Amino acid sequence: MRVGPPSTKDRKPKKRDQALPGLYVHVPFCRSKCPYCDFYSTTDLSRIPAWLEALQQEVLFYKDSFASFDTLYLGGGTPTLLDEGQLSRLMDCLSRHFQFAPDTEVTLEANPDDLTPEKLTLLKELGINRLSLGVQSFDDEELAFLGRRHTARQTVQALTSIRAAGFAHLGLDLIYALPGQTARDWVKTLERALYFQPEHLSCYQLTLEQGTPLGSLKARGQITPMGEEAERALFLLTSHFLEQRGLIHYEISNFARGETHYSRHNWKYWRHVPYLGLGPAAHSFKDGKRWWNHRSLEKYCRAPAEGKAPVAESEDLSPPQLLLESLYLGFRTREGVALSAIRRYPRGEAILAELKGAGLVEVRRSRAAPTRKGFLVADSLPLLFAESEPGKSG
Repeated sequence: MRVGPPSTKDRKPKKRDQALPGLYVHVPFCRSKCPYCDFYSTTDLSRIPAWLEALQQEVLFYKDSFASFDTLYLGGGTPTLLDEGQLSRLMDCLSRHFQFAPDTEVTLEANPDDLTPEKLTLLKELGINRLSLGVQSFDDEELAFLGRRHTARQTVQALTSIRAAGFAHLGLDLIYALPGQTARDWVKTLERALYFQPEHLSCYQLTLEQGTPLGSLKARGQITPMGEEAERALFLLTSHFLEQRGLIHYEISNFARGETHYSRHNWKYWRHVPYLGLGPAAHSFKDGKRWWNHRSLEKYCRAPAEGKAPVAESEDLSPPQLLLESLYLGFRTREGVALSAIRRYPRGEAILAELKGAGLVEVRRSRAAPTRKGFLVADSLPLLFAESEPGKSG
């Protein structure tokens, strides 16, 4: 059942030309739907067997398309909802049909109230060596607003059990910029999180997406989102606070206790490394082509039964599209964008000089990297280059 032995030594992400593909599995089930979440999921747990059967069939469509993987990410939804038999069957299927490097990073998204000592023992036996825990907050009132099932006390119990079980790679997900939240409230959450010395922190600003329950409350004027200036202030506070305590702000929302604790799997998305996504709504990318599965459990399960891969749509990206996308992804990270990519644009050097002068970008080791201030406007930086078509010389 084991996908691969846990790494015996830490390793930072490989260079782009050395990196192996990553594998993502979407487990689209939740006991209850959080009112801020717009990811695809269902609360109909009776469909788990049908999903697992379809996923096993989907694996067969790709078993010869990717030579080997060195990251596996089980996301959701709530993967820790799966029982021992379901988890074992899933991992056994993946290990039988795909090749994994010996030091594969195997990440599992987890909810605090699902993690018992027995469950953690099973996860270790299955080869899980990195946990991403959906903490979101250590304040019970904030957790209630976010519709989370767990309490702060359950989170503390889970964190204690995780460390007791011997997991050495722990990431915590937190949400901030809640309506009415103060800087002091948020700092208390960060301090509480750091008490448990996580190797990784993901800090996401709350977004009230259209179509979600919280988005509907916003549309009706029943809740007022935090203002843009206050959100910016909290973002800068987060970055300063965590970097002063030894974490690297390596992507807009992500912090790590050293390069060896970067999320190797997510790094693939930001660097255009190939990846395969299995499950409803999962995305894949390889050789300039991106494709994605049906955002419907019914359609997803029906396709393999009809002898078809459950792909909803696909797109072939042109060289200019890939280049522009590399800027969008690169400016989200501390590593930034290669100067050679910027020079493909007729006014690339001039625009870069303007960004440097504005304190948004700095040049390090032949790369244009966003500053903390640049992170605030990262999505708009590529648009400056996109105004003109790139040249053919590099």
